[in-house]
Amino acid sequence: MKEKLNEQTQQSPDYRLIFSDIIDKKFPHKKKDCERILKKDYLSALDIITLNQMIFGVSDKEAENFNQKHRSYNKADILEILNYQKNNRLSNLQTSIKFKTSRNTIAKWRKLYNNLN
Repeated sequence: MKEKLNEQTQQSPDYRLIFSDIIDKKFPHKKKDCERILKKDYLSALDIITLNQMIFGVSDKEAENFNQKHRSYNKADILEILNYQKNNRLSNLQTSIKFKTSRNTIAKWRKLYNNLN
């Protein structure tokens, strides 16, 4: 398991370093707000999205649509989203609005990972 985590870490950008540099250089007043997330051992895709929103704020619709097309989620992130949906008793529509993805994607994930929950 640790080897897989190391392989993933080596292949993906070091988001912790990237966000830390951005905060230090451009947004030092937001450092305290982001500190809790940056101290985590592993940053999930949801953590990265949250950090991005905390630092840069809400973007306009055009940028949001462009960014959504380039998002990808690994199995752990998908399970985190499905657990969030289950714990908060949300419908597929409500979950899709919260995580800015399609309700069909949420339904597909539920079918794929139904036996894991």
